[in-house]
Amino acid sequence: MTRSQRLALLTAATIYLLIVIGAIVRSTGSGMGCPDWPTCHGALIPPFGDSAAWIEWVHRGVAVLVGLLVLGVAFLAVRDHRRSLSIVGGSLLAVVLVFFQAYLGKVTVDTSNAGETVTAHLATALALLGLLAFLAVRARYPAALPARGASQRLTLVLVFVAAAAYALMLFGSQVTAIGRPASLSFADWPLFNGQLVPTFSANPEVAGWQMAQFLHRIVAALVGLLVLGAALLVWRMSRATRRGGAPLPGGEALLALVGTAAALYAVQVVVGALQISTLLAPWAVALHLALGAAIWALLVSAVFVGYFATRTAEATVGVASGAGSRPPDSTPSLRDRVGAYIALTKPRIIELLLVTTVPAMFLAARGVPPLDLVLWTLVGGSLAAGAANAINCYIDRDIDVLMTRTRRRPLPAHEVSPEDALVFGLVLGVIAFAIMAFLTNLVAAMLTLIAMAFYVVVYTMLLKRSTPQNIVLGGAAGALPPVIGWAAVTGDVTLPALVLFAIVFYWTPPHFWALSLRLRRDYAAAGVPMLPVTHGVPETTRQIALYTVLMVCLTLVFFAVARMGLVFLAGALVLGGLFLLQAFAMWRDGTDARAVRLYRYSITYLTALFALMILDVFVFLPL
Repeated sequence: MTRSQRLALLTAATIYLLIVIGAIVRSTGSGMGCPDWPTCHGALIPPFGDSAAWIEWVHRGVAVLVGLLVLGVAFLAVRDHRRSLSIVGGSLLAVVLVFFQAYLGKVTVDTSNAGETVTAHLATALALLGLLAFLAVRARYPAALPARGASQRLTLVLVFVAAAAYALMLFGSQVTAIGRPASLSFADWPLFNGQLVPTFSANPEVAGWQMAQFLHRIVAALVGLLVLGAALLVWRMSRATRRGGAPLPGGEALLALVGTAAALYAVQVVVGALQISTLLAPWAVALHLALGAAIWALLVSAVFVGYFATRTAEATVGVASGAGSRPPDSTPSLRDRVGAYIALTKPRIIELLLVTTVPAMFLAARGVPPLDLVLWTLVGGSLAAGAANAINCYIDRDIDVLMTRTRRRPLPAHEVSPEDALVFGLVLGVIAFAIMAFLTNLVAAMLTLIAMAFYVVVYTMLLKRSTPQNIVLGGAAGALPPVIGWAAVTGDVTLPALVLFAIVFYWTPPHFWALSLRLRRDYAAAGVPMLPVTHGVPETTRQIALYTVLMVCLTLVFFAVARMGLVFLAGALVLGGLFLLQAFAMWRDGTDARAVRLYRYSITYLTALFALMILDVFVFLPL
């Protein structure tokens, strides 16, 4: 182990200690023990006997130590690793984050521990911890890495699991920031006042507290499933390697890191329950955050170990597919490269997602929502959808080259390298989450992250090539944008938002199956088990008709639960009637021409239905 690695690990451990002490500061209410900054009660050393001041003073002292250690890491990086741009750049970024963290510490004191600044303080500390983990792992590998290595599918799964754990910690921090009313709004666990599905208060403020805790528990359960799934996946791949299968790059280290994270998550669940049963005892709150930071550190370390081990495994594992490798004589212009990256995001799909987001925001506001909120929700949502689509292109590049409809996409057309497409998608995803978290709210940000993870991991990686129900279950990702728009305005998810989700969820199979009927030969050639390929045209057209009936019925349910007016009711009946006519005609004929007409009308239907919502809001808007 080099001295750079040792110092990076020591610095990471000290940052973790700082996070734990910060948790103690917060759980004991010692944040204002030193009401001024950088001094404490106007002195360098706090008064003896003032425990709150001493806890905060120790917190600040360890923060200073972290700053000095990070400067040492940067010095060694420039001295010993100047040929590795990633190590030098990462260490300099760590210096920037340390100074930013110090500034946030001052702002936190100045704002009397406001919830938003405390969460930002934690977010920066976790980012710094992840960055030091990167530097420690990166220093193990040569400065010059191969152009590309083996498939990064496992790394991609770990990225989403780590990102989900990071977002969950920030969401939990916001719930804690609200205070005891939110954290103890349901005083039993795992139930909600004795119910499996909670009944929310009629008081909007209390309902908001209850929704915050409810969503935190639901998201925690989803993240737990992701962590468990990742651990099982690594274990299965490691076991297959021991039995003579394909080698798993970084196998033993990955198994130790992800397996430990899964074990700690189980302990974390118990501690979370103890927080409630002990009425937020300081030790339980501090331990909960300490375990969360440890899980994050383990998962982010697994990401970097998996990436670099796979990147350097080309000699033994090789590249699974040549699709997407640019010919050596290819010299695309800047305009062509920009166009290729834009094409990776699938702009036409993004347009359709935004069609459902904006009307939901108008409906949630019962009028015109703040225009800056609409802007940032659209920007964040577009980047999130583009990120998921770009990563989808990376994963599906081996089958895209086999299909007529997709072989002109940037990867099979050799316009973008697979590595560049993956990095592009991940960067877009990070930016999208940051925009949603800081410029809308954490509920909308968490839903955005869930949508990205669901589309990439659940649909693209797990369902698409394994079951004809892929588009049914995977359609949940495309049904989340109206819920995200609703949450961006209200900060919670209520029954009308859930019915909007259901409408889009049941619209997706008729829409996509109509397209797959025309493209069934393409899907058969690529080995993708779409319903027309596995069950034939008659069964597919029957399913289209049945899903259409359910979708139209849901629009009538939405009319009732969202208290819509006659404009929406009349329009929904007309649009739904036309959809039913086309769907049953499709069931009767089953021709490609009918499929194309139904596919095109489905887009018109969804656009017109959500436009009716905006029109209905303004027609019945109180004067």
